[in-house]
Amino acid sequence: MNRRNFLHNSAAFAAGAVFSQIGSPVSAAQGQGRSTVPSPSRKRVLRAAHFTDLHVMPDREGFQSPAAGMTAALRHAQGQPDRPEILLFGGDLVMDSLKHSKEEVNAQWDVWQKVFAAEVKLPYKLCLGNHDVWGWALHEHPELERDPLFGKELAMQRLGIKERYYSYDQAGWHFVVLDSMQRDFGNKHGYTARLDDEQFAWLAKDLAATPASTPIAILSHIPILACCVFFDDDLEATGSWVIPGAWCHIDARRLKDLFHKHPNVKTCISGHVHLVDDVTYLGVRYLCNGAICGAWWKGAYQEFAPAYALVDFYDDGSVENQLIAYGENHGGVA
Repeated sequence: MNRRNFLHNSAAFAAGAVFSQIGSPVSAAQGQGRSTVPSPSRKRVLRAAHFTDLHVMPDREGFQSPAAGMTAALRHAQGQPDRPEILLFGGDLVMDSLKHSKEEVNAQWDVWQKVFAAEVKLPYKLCLGNHDVWGWALHEHPELERDPLFGKELAMQRLGIKERYYSYDQAGWHFVVLDSMQRDFGNKHGYTARLDDEQFAWLAKDLAATPASTPIAILSHIPILACCVFFDDDLEATGSWVIPGAWCHIDARRLKDLFHKHPNVKTCISGHVHLVDDVTYLGVRYLCNGAICGAWWKGAYQEFAPAYALVDFYDDGSVENQLIAYGENHGGVA
């Protein structure tokens, strides 16, 4: 075949593929047992507000007040005319525990708990973020590891949670909350984004035990899959799109393969990047929902204002996701 015939035939094939996509909206998920088209008769069964990346700390010069920002976001969400029924806190609740002393970390948690106790009026669920983990980046102080609260234990104590990952059922959906961060001594940040083997085995068992008719939503701090990670730094300057293992789950292939076995896994919700995207792959919708703090309490991060998300869950397994910029003069889009 010469080049002209090859190009002609390729164009015809591409046109046919496009026509097939238009003629059959679910073709991207064919063979997966998933429909990407919501039912016209679907009913909303749950509205959640996703609060991720608050990065709360005592007021500091050069930053907007984190306590005031957290307060404003909570009041805005809970004051919605069609208000959420649950708050999903997606991790990075305090500014940074990885490389600060225990005293500094506890001062951050003091601010968090004061605002939380005063302002949270709805049921809630909690997910750990990397900045909630104490001491993993303090490589020069190995003696800290003898403290029983080293690592994730301090945050779990302050939050009153017993398990770093867990699942629960609500409104006909099954929700799974994951722990994205595993310690990595070779990483300057002290962690890599992945599930440990024990957690992965638990997840596989949990998904298998969930009835196939029950839609599943997964909440993690770090995205399992995202496109916005390509823009979180000037990666193209290196001449290659190499995504650090702390930005996105490096076990995404293993998780994708697991989800492929369970067509009732419908959505994965995350934060971490402070940017926003909506990626559908093999019928699973991956939502990365920005940050309450925007650019770490210095306004918008790139194009995205400080925001929370309203996530609507429907009885047919579909979701709708809306970013809400809760402050005035936010300088970005929601």
